[in-house]
Amino acid sequence: MINASLPELRRALDARQISAVELAGLFLDRIDALNPALNAFITVDREGALAAARAADARIAAGSAGPLTGIPLAHKDVFCTEGVLTTCGSKMLANFVSPYDAHVVSLLEAAGAVSLGKANMDEFAMGSSNESSYFGAVKNPWNLGRIPGGSSGGSAAAVAARLAPIATGTDTGGSVRQPAAYCGITGIKPTYGLVSRYGMIAYASSLDQGGAFGASAEDCALLLGAMTGFDARDSTSLERPTEDYAAALAGPACARPLEGLRIGLPREFFAEGMSDDVRAAVEAAVEQYRVLGATTVEVSLPNAKLAIPAYYVIAPAECSSNLSRFDGVRYGHRAADYGDLADMYAKSRAEGFGAEVKRRMLVGTYVLSHGYYDAYYLQAQRLRRLIAQDFQAALQHCDLIAGPTTPTTAWTLGEKADDPVQMYLSDIYTIAVNLAGLPGLSHPVGFGADGLPVGLQLIGDYFAESRLLHAAHRFQHATDWHARRPACAA
Repeated sequence: MINASLPELRRALDARQISAVELAGLFLDRIDALNPALNAFITVDREGALAAARAADARIAAGSAGPLTGIPLAHKDVFCTEGVLTTCGSKMLANFVSPYDAHVVSLLEAAGAVSLGKANMDEFAMGSSNESSYFGAVKNPWNLGRIPGGSSGGSAAAVAARLAPIATGTDTGGSVRQPAAYCGITGIKPTYGLVSRYGMIAYASSLDQGGAFGASAEDCALLLGAMTGFDARDSTSLERPTEDYAAALAGPACARPLEGLRIGLPREFFAEGMSDDVRAAVEAAVEQYRVLGATTVEVSLPNAKLAIPAYYVIAPAECSSNLSRFDGVRYGHRAADYGDLADMYAKSRAEGFGAEVKRRMLVGTYVLSHGYYDAYYLQAQRLRRLIAQDFQAALQHCDLIAGPTTPTTAWTLGEKADDPVQMYLSDIYTIAVNLAGLPGLSHPVGFGADGLPVGLQLIGDYFAESRLLHAAHRFQHATDWHARRPACAA
């Protein structure tokens, strides 16, 4: 059961081969055994999980179960959960118990999913390695000396190690796709606005988007389908009909199931910067797509090289505004000793935030300051528009865009801790997708020379989630990279 897919778990639950309580217990016991080494969870909610599982069993007995009823999952600790710690991986919120549920949490609870607890993450979702968490670094299940990626590294590691079959995440510049690649699982970031940001503690509001992790595209489709939908409480939520992403994957397999699909290969993604082992795995995956009937065309994203500098102006600017609310007054960490109100603000924030969060807030405040706003922030927004236009131009010639998710496999813990720029470059292939608001998916396509997973990124036009999931699903029918497990999950 630990390694079963969601459809397999659904059949087992419906056939009463296992109860939701028993299934939750299996994963909770596994968390108890493996989490001390992996550090994938910040909070494990055994009591809440078993109560939700009992309710799921009642729904199954009544014949009213849905696709996720009784299915265990993990929530990234950026989603507010009523009555449970919501820390954002920060000392600032280390004792914060949310009084309400995020919209995503409410939707999944209504679907009958069983929350096991809250997954570790880079502090306030700022990081690419999950080393900036106040609660300690998450370890990659494939090699405990390597990073799992970030900021949703706890969610990715939990799914890879089968501490949970599925997990929620958020993606601001690659924080679902990049850790999915490093941990050898599938992760999807949908079109901006499809998943409500209500109750999802903000880092950069125009970039943040909830996403889904699973072992396969099919598992991601089932989870994402339950997460999307209009929410009037989120001004950026899109008012459009929901889609059944899992249904779009159905249909008989055929010899060339992707006949007619045009995949664009950006010349900028296949230039210098990618390691040889990642290149080999990605090129083999592209060839597999050709075998399945897809054709490939070369496209260009000429402004892609500007994505990182544009992102690291826009995102810090937004974070400096969003995090100003954490002042030690209403909630969150408050310094024990201070002289006056200004001193309390300064000491509380100095003590409550980690180094990476402080770095980004300082950069953001600087680029928004008088005399620099036009030179930096407005210029970055102009570049953002050019990047979005590049994608639209490329998608005139293809249906999907493909390339590496990351330039290398996962690096050693601490290797880039003192070099923020090198850390930022690990997101070089993912950031542009967030700047344009497009959907992106990463799925496993092999292993590097060090035995660590390699991911392929697929990018689609707005609302092309079904097409992304279908392509990855057909690839996974023809290969077994997504079925490989690290030793701890064997």
